Amino acid sequence: MVRDREREPATNGVVDKGVDKGVERPVKPEVRDRGDYQRDNRDREKENAVHPPPRAGPKPSRTSAKELDGYVGFANLPNQVYRKAVKKGFEFTLMVVGESGMGKSTLINSLFLTDLYNEHEYPGPSHRIKKSVNIDTAQVLLKEGGVTLRLTTVDTPGFGDAVDNSNCWQPVTDFIDNKYDEYLNQESHVNRKSNMSDNRVHACLYFIAPTGHGLKPLDVEFMKRLHEKVNIIPLISKADTLTPEECRNFKKTILNEIAQHKIKIYEFPDCDDEEENKLQKKLKERVPFAVVGSNTVIQVDSKKVRGRQYPWGIVQVENLEHNDFLALRNMLIRTHMQDLKDVTNNVHYENFRYSKLAVVTDGKVKNTGSKEIKKSESDSKKKDRDNKDPLTQMQDEKKEHVSKMKKMEAEMEQVFEMKVKEKKQKLKDSEADLQRRAEQMKKSLEQQEKELEQKRAQFEKEKESWEEQQRAEDMRRQSSMETLDGGKKPKDKKKGLF
Repeated sequence: MVRDREREPATNGVVDKGVDKGVERPVKPEVRDRGDYQRDNRDREKENAVHPPPRAGPKPSRTSAKELDGYVGFANLPNQVYRKAVKKGFEFTLMVVGESGMGKSTLINSLFLTDLYNEHEYPGPSHRIKKSVNIDTAQVLLKEGGVTLRLTTVDTPGFGDAVDNSNCWQPVTDFIDNKYDEYLNQESHVNRKSNMSDNRVHACLYFIAPTGHGLKPLDVEFMKRLHEKVNIIPLISKADTLTPEECRNFKKTILNEIAQHKIKIYEFPDCDDEEENKLQKKLKERVPFAVVGSNTVIQVDSKKVRGRQYPWGIVQVENLEHNDFLALRNMLIRTHMQDLKDVTNNVHYENFRYSKLAVVTDGKVKNTGSKEIKKSESDSKKKDRDNKDPLTQMQDEKKEHVSKMKKMEAEMEQVFEMKVKEKKQKLKDSEADLQRRAEQMKKSLEQQEKELEQKRAQFEKEKESWEEQQRAEDMRRQSSMETLDGGKKPKDKKKGLF
């Protein structure tokens, strides 16, 4: 989706007659964006307000509104829609992307006041050994005030953790495209379900490291790759590491770099109500949201709040003076959840659907649904063939066949090179992993050997000291025996009478 390019004439498959050649040619439909979607709604509302659409039928309809004398009942239609929506429930898919240790799981738990990511099933980043980008989804059914919400959270562990982060956004884009493809397949079935499951990603929370120096090249490249596929909401994680002045300057720097690189983040819709415009302005001033997450409940002035306790004070999560968490939750859940779903359906999904169907319908002759175009083009080709001699026709066919073969060969070589690169990258990663494990085992063996040598030396010392003590004990015992033997005098013989 390109929002700022020149708008092509909207035809929706209408045929435009050429001026020079006099041949009808198909005109490519324009790619719609968020601005077109809002402008069409506003123009339609103004047109209906000034000139209401006439009723179908032979008689002209009256344009003036007429009050009824009694109660008919169609004023209850909003209640019927409300009951049906509540009975059906709502679906919302939220993706969180950022480097490990940014507090993504903690923020999700704080947003929905539940332990979606507990410590037992989802260990901390220091306990994870995976370095490749994976896609982890978790679903939970939340109930509040009789309204059910099937929340799907999409986490990307391993994003930005490798030394070489090239193409680390590819699994994320593939996941988003796959969900769009699944929804398109559901719509294309002959027997469609009345309640199709919507697993499309409606919002992407992108976590920016609180460095204070602006966006990193990985941040810029990721957002440029995904801003046409999903609603990106940038966040400054762990905002309690920045002072208020540093946070304001960091936000300005991020917004300037986003505008400089022409990155399209989620835009708040225009409102006619002044109060809503004031709320929208307050929310826009806080973008990108500087947030703090915590699962710890702390007692503050006889009141339990979620926050983080430091030696210098307490950072309250749900305090707008400390961070923008409350504004993010209000925007994401209370005020703009439906708008995020509408933009996903009417802008991003429609662009994906158009590109997908355009590839399917485009062939040698562009299939615009008009049989006259195909017929005129086929007739012109037949005339060209009839005017050429057989040798020239054979040469043209040979050239066309050679060009096709070269194109197929180039495509196959490109695919082969990509697969070889992927295989080499996997081998390098596995080799590096094995080398790292071998080094760790070598270090552990050396450490064990050192410990054994130390224990052996200590044992030898203890043995020598014990032997010396035994020798000294033997010598003392021998000397004591000798003194006892020397102290005894021999008995005198009794003198006889003779």
